[in-house]
Amino acid sequence: MSVSKTREKLIEVARGLFAHQGLEATTMNDIAAASGRGRRTLYTYFRNKEEIYFAVIEEELTRLSANMTAVLELNLRPEEKLFKLIYTHLRTVRDTVCRNGTLRAEFFRDIWMVEKVRRAFDAEERRVLMAILEEGVEQGRFRIQHVGLMCDIVHCAVRGLEVPYIYDRLGEGLSEDETYPMVKALLFRVLDIPAEENKALQ
Repeated sequence: MSVSKTREKLIEVARGLFAHQGLEATTMNDIAAASGRGRRTLYTYFRNKEEIYFAVIEEELTRLSANMTAVLELNLRPEEKLFKLIYTHLRTVRDTVCRNGTLRAEFFRDIWMVEKVRRAFDAEERRVLMAILEEGVEQGRFRIQHVGLMCDIVHCAVRGLEVPYIYDRLGEGLSEDETYPMVKALLFRVLDIPAEENKALQ
């Protein structure tokens, strides 16, 4: 097995154990045994359990980054891309947390709060956001005075919605389909999209 494949297998095995048992209850011996590779191989790639844990999170964030980039490549109007990007982010984060079982507590306590873990993902998401906003300005669809500031505002706002979205605390009792028009209307006002364009896309 190649170096990269061996490392990937160790990360995936560790993710499964963390999800089932939790971070604290999982040991290096557990990971070595479940992977079938032995402690020596495990320590060749990772110095300790925390290092494996961060590798697991980096893998999850890489998947999230790929979903963000895919939105940028869609053949949609800039405002539709931005709207889709927001929900893609929230849905992927929810899926990531939910599929990781007992690891979810650590996701909230550590991962989503520690800047160094999210740094690469945040940079990629900001790149995608900037590209969409600049596209909208160039096409005359967004009237934004400072694209960088708008990018920061949208990025921080979406991050702040992660936990409420995962726990279904956004518009309690409403389906996503019911909330879309309100979210779009708010987003279009922020981007200063003309009212007629706003109505056309409802």
